[in-house]
Amino acid sequence: MNEAMRPYRGIRVLDAGQGIAAPYCGMMLAACGADVIKLEPAEGDWSRALGTANDTVSVMTVCFNRGKRSVVLDLKSEEGRAATAKLAASADVLIEAFRPGVAARIGLGPENAKPDAVCLSISGFGQSGPYSERPCTDSVAQAFSGIVALNEGADGAPHKVGAFVSDMATGIYAFSAVQVALAARAQDTTPRRRLIDLSLMAATSNLLTHQIGEWGVQGKPAAPPNAPAGAYRASDGAWVMITLVREAEWLAIAEVLGIQEAARDPRFASFPLRWEHRDALYAIVREAFAKRPSTEWVQMLQGARLLADRVNTPLDWLSNEHVLGHGAVTRMQQPQLGEVPLPMLPGLGHWTALAPALGEHTAEVLAELGT
Repeated sequence: MNEAMRPYRGIRVLDAGQGIAAPYCGMMLAACGADVIKLEPAEGDWSRALGTANDTVSVMTVCFNRGKRSVVLDLKSEEGRAATAKLAASADVLIEAFRPGVAARIGLGPENAKPDAVCLSISGFGQSGPYSERPCTDSVAQAFSGIVALNEGADGAPHKVGAFVSDMATGIYAFSAVQVALAARAQDTTPRRRLIDLSLMAATSNLLTHQIGEWGVQGKPAAPPNAPAGAYRASDGAWVMITLVREAEWLAIAEVLGIQEAARDPRFASFPLRWEHRDALYAIVREAFAKRPSTEWVQMLQGARLLADRVNTPLDWLSNEHVLGHGAVTRMQQPQLGEVPLPMLPGLGHWTALAPALGEHTAEVLAELGT
């Protein structure tokens, strides 16, 4: 990574989060040059045991904790609490992801931080409000915020999105908020703590900004504006995604698919009419797609300058010629796991810092604190 893109050298971050959301924010700060100390219990961040893992290192650990220093402290002991207090007092950015009130009880609240520290609290529903004490996960946040309701499957049931979109969005919004706070601190001559209260609920709902606005204005969902957009199975069993934003594109799609009669059908003469008669329209389009393999459809649709592509798996993406040609993959050698391919950080580029072993830097960091 270009050193010019690492402006946070000299900034210390204490990351007391686990899982994805808070650690993702901390990882991006580390990528930008910050010294990020990951505070873990004796058993480690619970993500160390999820998915593909070897001993206390998992792919999830690599994804969200690379470039950090791991410190293990027993917060139930007097020595552990004293060391935690010193760590908190030394940090420019304090990240915690406990239930409201817990951080203060264990010495990781804003009152334990430096006078000019940025204090980030990440929780499911925020630090205030009637739901602040509710437990929350990525799935719960997706359900609560509306994503699941909008993701109806062919079975008619609502489904969560397969990716950790709530956790990831929260981490990205947290990273952005911390950057704003650090910039404000740099311009302020009066030391003051900057408190950031960020929830999975708020971050996830921001992904639905347009839909929430539409429902709020109309009191009901707006009709999808681009039927027959969607994924269709080709003759080889693979899926092809098409979409459209202009009426002329519907006529071009019909031409490529060989369903010109549908383009002349008055039931399908506009976006609203196509949505009203969507069942009949989708049946026609599905039948057309079943006549050719996906590679032919993608070539024909893209050749007509239409919005279409093959539905890829993550493995397809990793071997795709454009992904490789664009240099969009970072490949790193992580002890205990071997080569781990990861998407490059958008706008930041390639970064191959390793994830720490559990407690790897405890002695080193405590010595720096004089403990």
